[in-house]
Amino acid sequence: MTAVATDTPADTQKSGRKLYVASVVLLCAWVIVPLYFLLINTLSSPETVNSFPKPFLPEFNFGSLAFFANFAGILTALKNSILVAGMTMIMSILIGAPAGYALSRFEFPGKGLFRMLILLTRAFPLPLLALPLAVMFIRVGLDDTVFGLALVHTTLAIPFAVLITFSLFSGIPLELEEAAWTLGCNRVTAFTKVVLPLILPGITASAIFAFVISWNEVFAAAVLTIENRTLTAFLLQNLDTSPMHLKFAGGFILVVPALIFIFAVRKYLFAMWGIANR
Repeated sequence: MTAVATDTPADTQKSGRKLYVASVVLLCAWVIVPLYFLLINTLSSPETVNSFPKPFLPEFNFGSLAFFANFAGILTALKNSILVAGMTMIMSILIGAPAGYALSRFEFPGKGLFRMLILLTRAFPLPLLALPLAVMFIRVGLDDTVFGLALVHTTLAIPFAVLITFSLFSGIPLELEEAAWTLGCNRVTAFTKVVLPLILPGITASAIFAFVISWNEVFAAAVLTIENRTLTAFLLQNLDTSPMHLKFAGGFILVVPALIFIFAVRKYLFAMWGIANR
């Protein structure tokens, strides 16, 4: 007679844990390795960046960053990116947060359809809308302006702002506002004194998320601007003619805000999703 080998539950659990760890390591390597080589080339001299093979440790030479800062038009494009992203962040919250509050607190016909339509606005590809937007902006005088580009980026960020703030407001019991009403507050003061302090971390995370969306957007910035290009559009315009160390330094500058966002508001993001899932 031959013995049949069977896997015990402990062996199965151990194999699953190994597969999980390997998947996490592979995912981290997929994200971290390109960022590490981007950092190495940014903190190396232009000569080292253009040489081969590449070093595995940075030289901490700021020649590439100095060349980036002194490149003609870079600082103007960087200023435009900050202005556009800042206006996008403010407008998306000013529009999205009241809409999220209304969706969470009021019942009206077509509420579910309205939420779905908000999400469907992201289904239309931006290249499809670029030509009509360019024609409309030329007619109204918003072409090649920072404010016009901020309006486009706001439309990209509003769906996320509305749905995220809707989840946040839905996690705050209505009884808290009703208790404030009985103590002499109206709807506005109850919101500002009771609800807003509770969801402020989530609002902050949503605002910075809108900032990052605008900061990384390139297609609309390249189509709708000529003189007032953002940093992404400027780098795309000079992609064929710019040297390698300028590309690495520009890519590093574009990545930094997203990394700062992740590390600065990660606890607020976890708290936000915890509220949303209650």
